[in-house]
Amino acid sequence: MSLADTIAPKTISLEQEINPWEAQAARFDMAAEKLHLDDGIRKVLRYPNREIIVHIPVAMDNGTLEVFTGFRVQHSIARGPGKGGIRYSPDVTLDEVRALASWMTWKCAVVNIPFGGAKGGVICDPHKMSMGELERMTRRYTAELIEFIGPEKDVPAPDINTNEQTMAWIMDTYSMHMRQTVTAVVTGKPINIGGSRGRREATGRGIMVVCDEAIKKLGIPRETCRVIVQGFGNVGSNAALLMYQAGYKIIGIIEVTGSLYNKNGIDVQKLTECRQKNGTLKGFPEAEPADPNELFLTECEILIPAATENQITSRNADRVKCKILAEGANGPTTAAADEILAQKKVFVIPDILCNAGGVTTSYFEWVQDRQGYFWKESVVNEQLQHIMVTAFDDVVRFAEAHGVHNRIAAYMLAIDRVAYTIRQRGIYA
Repeated sequence: MSLADTIAPKTISLEQEINPWEAQAARFDMAAEKLHLDDGIRKVLRYPNREIIVHIPVAMDNGTLEVFTGFRVQHSIARGPGKGGIRYSPDVTLDEVRALASWMTWKCAVVNIPFGGAKGGVICDPHKMSMGELERMTRRYTAELIEFIGPEKDVPAPDINTNEQTMAWIMDTYSMHMRQTVTAVVTGKPINIGGSRGRREATGRGIMVVCDEAIKKLGIPRETCRVIVQGFGNVGSNAALLMYQAGYKIIGIIEVTGSLYNKNGIDVQKLTECRQKNGTLKGFPEAEPADPNELFLTECEILIPAATENQITSRNADRVKCKILAEGANGPTTAAADEILAQKKVFVIPDILCNAGGVTTSYFEWVQDRQGYFWKESVVNEQLQHIMVTAFDDVVRFAEAHGVHNRIAAYMLAIDRVAYTIRQRGIYA
């Protein structure tokens, strides 16, 4: 019998296990129970405040009319405006967006910034759409949500398959409706129209900051610390590059277009230049091609899943061979896998802490837009470092004080902060 069978018996189907909303709810319920949260507040926090479904007609380049389905879920605005990205993918579901919106509530509370949680998505395949089609879809999606978003209501940002250009289109569409330029309606914009210096690298930089704190806590020397990064998009590539420059040994990169392994370490600077030149990791001469599934389970000190949800489940958690799991992606580990990792004594830096560098620097961008005054990149990075280190210390202290693992500690800390605010504000009736 494997450790997975001992700790997490397969009493639920894999489909249930990997449903992100169910995974979020399981963590919430456990944390709420340990906090002895009263039933009324628990009901308020367990479900989103608002769920919006829109059907977006778009004139395609070939003259046909296509209708895309989009979502925006606002989980909580108790501590401030909603905050959360917009993703474009064929696999977007309402349950996924619900889960991501609630994770944003907890993430903002963990790092103690004045936002609630929201998330958006459109069911589409952006790789099969032209720039013109994407622009028309984005602008119509924005127009459908015009009364629900805004600097004081809900502030979108980029996510999977969206970027600075997408945010520029949203900002422009919103501004046209408001009859004035409103830069603070979104974050993750180009710098010349109100974006923040350091925002693009912020999530990866935040991952490095909390990894620095984790190896200090566990007494692992940085120069012997082997790191495997899954995903080489914005988050994974920046985390890998910054950690390489700081002296970590990046031994593996797992990517859809090709995975690479070098036990002596990969020169991520050269790899980044190679990818920019060739558009792929394949053919990089200083590392061997590797099987992505095997590489994910290769022995290392730090494993950074920075791709999509549900990478570590009850089916493979007992074979993970890292000392520190730094969750760069949202929801890479299922609830059923948590106890297996805890039994293995893996030090988990949960997603709502680990990848919060992005939303923290988005908060800085929102502040700068509203002030009309922009900071030097060194100031952005210094403020980010302070917030991430403080949040890491808060979570670890909470875990030790309550005798729980880091993920439940992060949820307990976040839920406690949001619940406290709701009690202070009271319930309007």
